[in-house]
Amino acid sequence: MINGRHGLRGLALGATALLVSLACGVSQGNQGGGTAKSETGVTGDTITIGTTTPLSGPASFYAPVSKGANAYYEYVNAHGGVNGRKIKYIVLDDSYDAAKAVPLTHQLVEQDQVYAVVGQLGTPINTATRPYLNEQKVPDIFVATGATKWGADYKTYPWTIGLQPDYQSEAKVYAKDIIKNHANAKIGILYQNDDFGKDYVTGLTAGLGSNSSWIVDTQSYEATSVDVRSQVSALKDKGVDLLLIAAIPTQGISAMRTLAALNWKPVLYITNVLESTVNTRAVIAAGGGAFIDGMTSTFFGKDVNDPKWASDPVISAYKSVLSQYCSPQPCDPTDATYSTGMGGAWVVVNILKSLGKDGVTRDALMKAVRNMNFKACADPNNTTPEKVFSSSCDPWLFPGLAIHTGGSNQWPVTQLAPAKFSSATGRWVIDYNNIINAR
Repeated sequence: MINGRHGLRGLALGATALLVSLACGVSQGNQGGGTAKSETGVTGDTITIGTTTPLSGPASFYAPVSKGANAYYEYVNAHGGVNGRKIKYIVLDDSYDAAKAVPLTHQLVEQDQVYAVVGQLGTPINTATRPYLNEQKVPDIFVATGATKWGADYKTYPWTIGLQPDYQSEAKVYAKDIIKNHANAKIGILYQNDDFGKDYVTGLTAGLGSNSSWIVDTQSYEATSVDVRSQVSALKDKGVDLLLIAAIPTQGISAMRTLAALNWKPVLYITNVLESTVNTRAVIAAGGGAFIDGMTSTFFGKDVNDPKWASDPVISAYKSVLSQYCSPQPCDPTDATYSTGMGGAWVVVNILKSLGKDGVTRDALMKAVRNMNFKACADPNNTTPEKVFSSSCDPWLFPGLAIHTGGSNQWPVTQLAPAKFSSATGRWVIDYNNIINAR
């Protein structure tokens, strides 16, 4: 259930220790004949997870991520839950502001007593909350950001893990494409002035290698700023003819609209956090269609708007679940941001299922996410949501991809397929035959 604040707890202060244990946690079995161990956030009927996310503010374009996830959890609850337990999903609005996210994260842990924080969105947000969650040994899983450090720092922060491809690896894919197709380009980078944006600068520079001198200018913006026209103008003035936009939607849309205002058409690359149909529609509606036509990005999951998947059962199931369980409506199924949330929730549910009825501990959860192996469903032919979503293979990944962690590899998704945007159709044309291992 999505809500903006925690609920009151009705435990009587005079209850016995046994009753408190039963109310607050799930029994994990007797240990040496002693009392049963319980786990925070897990009862006989529920598993409570939570997140903070930008339901308002400059990154509110990402609000559908939590709504899509919630729709899937509600669907799962309506179909028996996870090993008999329903998922309670608490979502708090941090407005993409770390100063708000930190106390809200404390609230999730100390007041709402969540079993895990799941899918917290944004690099600056997770950077601010990661130390606390690791100190408290609260699972901080599938953070909704591709900063390289989520995988690189797994020994220092063992309770935190990402899910999507990391930004440096993504940028190296763009570098390979640039070297192959745009030799001697004069490259400019617009980036957010934090680890999110800097990862792209680092990755593109490393990927270009001896050609890094092709980068002639970089311009940064602050996450709280909504207007990047001056930075884009500065890049144009520097003679840039190939532009990488490493931005979240508000600033990314501003940048793409500015191209039209300046009548400037560089070769354009945008990050995969910016490629949503809603974002491109906004640019086209503002008269920028000709300026984004042919731009390049990457994909690592099925695009809900791609005709290739028109009869794919997971897309049909996605639309069905979104229409029945997404709240408040309307929830636009053509906005792939919803599918991002639902796809991530599928992984969460399958991981929880794997723990069994009596193994839902925080330690067990982290062990499971550190050793994942979900392959894409090769050719799903089931026709109902129940059959599609109950599969052991991942129906959201397109064939050839996998989610894998183990040992020193703590980047769950490392494969990407390049794509070009067509303004005429308003869709991405994805090269599924050119899957690149980005790491």
